[in-house]
Amino acid sequence: MNVFRSIAVVLFICLLSGLAATPVAAQAKATFDEALLRPGSLTEKAPEVYEVKFETTKGDFVVKVTRAWSPNGADRFYNLVKHGYYNGASFFRVIGGFMAQFGINASPQVNAVWQVAAIKDDPVKKSNTRGYVTFAMGGANTRTTQVFISYGDNSRLDSMGFSPFGEVSKAMSVVDRLYDGYGDGAPSGSGPRQDLVQSRGSAYLEKEFPKLDTIRSATLLPPAPPAAKKTP
Repeated sequence: MNVFRSIAVVLFICLLSGLAATPVAAQAKATFDEALLRPGSLTEKAPEVYEVKFETTKGDFVVKVTRAWSPNGADRFYNLVKHGYYNGASFFRVIGGFMAQFGINASPQVNAVWQVAAIKDDPVKKSNTRGYVTFAMGGANTRTTQVFISYGDNSRLDSMGFSPFGEVSKAMSVVDRLYDGYGDGAPSGSGPRQDLVQSRGSAYLEKEFPKLDTIRSATLLPPAPPAAKKTP
């Protein structure tokens, strides 16, 4: 059974039907960087180390990414953040003691193109322990946009190919406080259905799951200045 998300093909079919049912007026309200509609063009190589500041409804935290840990994952995350993909996205699957998952865009139009824009797997070089950030996947070479932050020791995921690319370097306490009252997603729990998050976007979550915490913005932090040289 896929632990983190439905099979990509099934989701894509659901997306197509969901988009057709979404009112044109609602779609028109969505604002995003139009580059997000062209996943194949967002392939810039990431810096070897970079930081991302997340401003959320629960507070701010920072993720430090180390490209050497998971190059394909680090590059994908860098391009998504650079073009504002995670702005407005909700932490739609938060399970206490396990992990907090996010990475479905607020716009169904954006979701439709990214669901099939998978990257190749990376070898697992870091373990999925507390604070580490990893792409969700549904099998070999299926990573797209969804990521999760581990709350505890999830090292059992290492042998399944889940390759961490970063870690929460500041304010893990904010991640700890993300709303987890809905539990796992349907049908395993009372949380959101991922196919409906994909096809209806933020409108679905705001109506049916109003207590979920949301990412107000995810932005790249400027590189730290080089350390001053000591004088003799």
